[in-house]
Parts: sequence; structure tokens; C-alpha cells
Amino acid sequence: MNMPSRLLFWIMLPLWFLGIGHTGYGVWIFMKAELAQHLIERAWVQTQNEQRRIPPWPWADTWPIAKLRVPQHDIEMFVLSGASGRTLAFGPGHVSSSPLPGSIGTAIFNGHRDTHFAFLEHMQAGDTILIDDIYGQTTPFTIQDMQVVDARQSIIVQDESHAQLAFVTCYPFDAITPGGPLRYIVIGTHHASST
Repeated sequence: MNMPSRLLFWIMLPLWFLGIGHTGYGVWIFMKAELAQHLIERAWVQTQNEQRRIPPWPWADTWPIAKLRVPQHDIEMFVLSGASGRTLAFGPGHVSSSPLPGSIGTAIFNGHRDTHFAFLEHMQAGDTILIDDIYGQTTPFTIQDMQVVDARQSIIVQDESHAQLAFVTCYPFDAITPGGPLRYIVIGTHHASST
């Protein structure tokens, strides 16, 4: 092996290992996310059967509280208790200071705009969202409003006459950098006469 070939070999060798490492990390993240969804689904079935909190893995500080379905967009996902960053990595989270979905008041769900709540960009007034609770009851909600607000100056007003849902995610949906002050809010209302 001549000198330029040897030099090229020693330059390429670390790059090859770096590439393998990054690929392996990407595969690990994907597999972890897939496994988490299966564990969350298993915890949901156990939660429904036992009607008590079942965490998806022993060290989890969250558990599934509802199943969210949006038939018009072929969406089904589990809503987890709490809205910490750890929780939102695995699914939308219910803000614990808000009422449970289906109760009078506004249940608030947070989710990431580029994963679980990406579908919100395509929701329209009149669309239906179904929430299944741990007792096997399904509550339909009709989308009433979509709005962009500044999180520094806005609050979600609790409706004390109906059960409502408020889905909150960062905005705009195609932002390159995460965060920012803007939020996209989708409001759905349940009317008792619709069941």
C-alpha cells in the first residue's frame, strides 16, 4: 500500500466507524419508539381491565388515560397522563391541572407538532374526535375552532357548561427550530345530545 492510499485509509476508517455509530443510534431510537408504543398499548388494555393506573414500564411516571381516535384522518393514539417532555416523547399528554376528557370543563392535551399532533394542521371545523376512556365509554367531540395564539399572552378559558378538548401544539408546523411563543390550538366540544 503506497503512502497516499495508507493516508486515505486512516482518514476514512474513523469516518466509517462514525457512520456506523450514527446509523446504529438511529435504529436504536426507532426500535425504542416502536417498543414503547406496544408497551403503552399493553398498559392501556390492563388499565381498562383493572380500571387503575398501569404504567407502560416499571420506571414510567405516566400511564395511558384515554385513546384518541380521528376517523377522518385515520388517527389512533393513546393519551398519557401528564405533559412533561419525557411523556410527550411517547405520545400526547393530558395536562393534569385540567379536567379529564369527557368531564365538564376543558381537558387540555399537549403534543409535538412534528410527530403525534402533526394531524392537527389538517383538522377542520365539524371534524369528529372520539375519546375512549378506561371504562369503555366513547365520547365524541366536534371541532369548533382552530386558532394561533401567543403562549406568553393567552390562556385557555375553561368552559363550565360543556365538556371540551383543547389540543395545543407549537406553531408553525413547518418551523425549522423548535419552540417559539406561538401555539396552534384546536377546540372540540361535546354536547350531551350528540351521544
